[in-house]
Amino acid sequence: MPPPDLPPVMETDPEVRRLDARDLPALMDLEHEKWDEGQAASESELRRRIAAHPELALGAFCTWTGRLLASMFLRPVAEDFWRHAGTWAECLELPLPVRSASLFGISLSSRDVGGVDAILRFFWPRALKGGWRHIYLGSPVPGLGDWLQRHPLGSADAYARLQRAGLPADPQLRYYHSRGFKELVCVKPGYFPHERSRDHGAILRGTVPLSALFPVWKRLPLASTQRVTRQLEHLL
Repeated sequence: MPPPDLPPVMETDPEVRRLDARDLPALMDLEHEKWDEGQAASESELRRRIAAHPELALGAFCTWTGRLLASMFLRPVAEDFWRHAGTWAECLELPLPVRSASLFGISLSSRDVGGVDAILRFFWPRALKGGWRHIYLGSPVPGLGDWLQRHPLGSADAYARLQRAGLPADPQLRYYHSRGFKELVCVKPGYFPHERSRDHGAILRGTVPLSALFPVWKRLPLASTQRVTRQLEHLL
């Protein structure tokens, strides 16, 4: 006797929302899965990030299981913050600017690329409403170590700027390029511990699409801004 027909499995977008203290166990699980002991945030650090900027602490969750798929933490920074901080930790300790349209990505952790995409889609209209124009992040440069072995007279900056077919040669920089972080601001030695990057970090900048129209978004309600961005998701 053949098995009964089962309803088709429906693919649904992850649920994205602000994180709170109840999410700390799931956040810790994701941290330890994706980062080593020296890189993973502690529970107290995650708690402080959520408390400091709750509107900039976002998580994507599986709608079927409730499992945390991705998390993103941001904080406001001055436009030239990277001139005044040599390491990732120093970027987190910089004074908050009185006025700024720039954010720094403290961390983006994921076990599912769909979770990252869902967070970016969720945040885009809120970034437009908030007047945020640029988002910076510090990226590892995992191909650097091997490249320097083959080019001992080369520099980290030269490697980070290498391109193939118009895209960054480094796989991590190429991934962020595909997510809108197309501008390489600088490369910092000793930025954070990462063996394959020789502890270097690349400061990247992405421009929030359509953010130059902030006066328009400021007047529109969030629901209207969301309707516009849903029609233009190909810009992300």
